[in-house]
Amino acid sequence: MKTLIRLLLLLLLVKSTAFAAEDSPNVVLIFADDLGYGDLGCYGATKVQTPNIDRLAEEGRRFTDAHSVSAVCTPSRYALLTGQYPVRGKKGRGIWGPAPVTSPLLVDTEKTTIADVFKESGYDTAAFGKWHLGFGDKAPNWNGELKPGPLELGFDYYYGVPVVNSHPPFVYCLLYTSPSPRDRG
Repeated sequence: MKTLIRLLLLLLLVKSTAFAAEDSPNVVLIFADDLGYGDLGCYGATKVQTPNIDRLAEEGRRFTDAHSVSAVCTPSRYALLTGQYPVRGKKGRGIWGPAPVTSPLLVDTEKTTIADVFKESGYDTAAFGKWHLGFGDKAPNWNGELKPGPLELGFDYYYGVPVVNSHPPFVYCLLYTSPSPRDRG
């Protein structure tokens, strides 16, 4: 029975991947800290104008029932990226709070990520903004190579800050695969 279910799921995946390859939409996933449901015009906000996000919502798809696994940035980013509860991260020790600036990469590079899934479907992938999931195998050297990091988790391009803007190191990271997305045309 399990074999039959796996076969049916594989068939469904192959069929949906073939369909996606024929008509793949652009995907922009916005993951923002401290943004409430009523903070955008497309969801009813009147005190703050958000015309560009409102236009994205009007021309694209809106999701109106979403839940975060954590009220803190690092665990919720981990869950979105991996599809796994953060309590199961770090080989069962869990990811409970914001990653310190000295954190190595908190996501196992052997784990399938949302970026990997998009790459397997033919998409180019990029991440922008606050990473807050650590870099490297031990405390990162901000003047050296930042591996493993976003590129080893399926992203072609990353530009952003390693942690919050109000905490050192005050650096921006620009990482990309070769050739860079800019050079690919």
